[in-house]
Amino acid sequence: MRLKNIKGASEKILLGKYFINNPSDYKGKWHKLFNNNNPIYIEIGMGKGNFIIKNALNNPNINYIGIEMYDSVILRAVEKTNDLELNNLYLIRMDARLIEDIFDKEIDLIYLNFSDPWPKDRHAKRRLTSPRFLERYDKIFKNRNIIIMKTDNNSLFEYSLETLKEHGYILFNVTRDLHKDKDNIITTEYEDKFTSKGIKINYLEGVKE
Repeated sequence: MRLKNIKGASEKILLGKYFINNPSDYKGKWHKLFNNNNPIYIEIGMGKGNFIIKNALNNPNINYIGIEMYDSVILRAVEKTNDLELNNLYLIRMDARLIEDIFDKEIDLIYLNFSDPWPKDRHAKRRLTSPRFLERYDKIFKNRNIIIMKTDNNSLFEYSLETLKEHGYILFNVTRDLHKDKDNIITTEYEDKFTSKGIKINYLEGVKE
């Protein structure tokens, strides 16, 4: 899918009510920014923000951080949150490969929703469930590792099942048809689009003690 570039997006996001332009300044200190010791959940590749915004609204006792790489995409999330009153959500524009520069043993859960599948074998290390990324996550989780993943891509899902198990994760609630097996689902923009076309959604929960 071609990314639509929005003129002036990089400047506009700086005006976001919940946008953090200097996230590395808070490494190891995110609880101080939130001003509480509630769990911190992050979504890597949050897109336009529907999923993480709804979660933040529904769960005031959990802190959320949405991560997106592209200015023109995160701008949509910034625009949505500017009209809200939240004390448990911040948005970051960054490349996930730099995640160790932003967090240090303070994350409780990672959401990976409809990540880029990077289908070519030579790009496998770029997948967000590749061994290289799983090693990065080890350094930012607080106690135990918890990853929740949704994807429409069957090949990425099979790959992730394998890499997570090899990395010591125990998998729970694995399904190849999430919307058949679970109710009251908070969806992403991609998810709504896929399910409207009858595309089944893969889902897993992985825990590593």
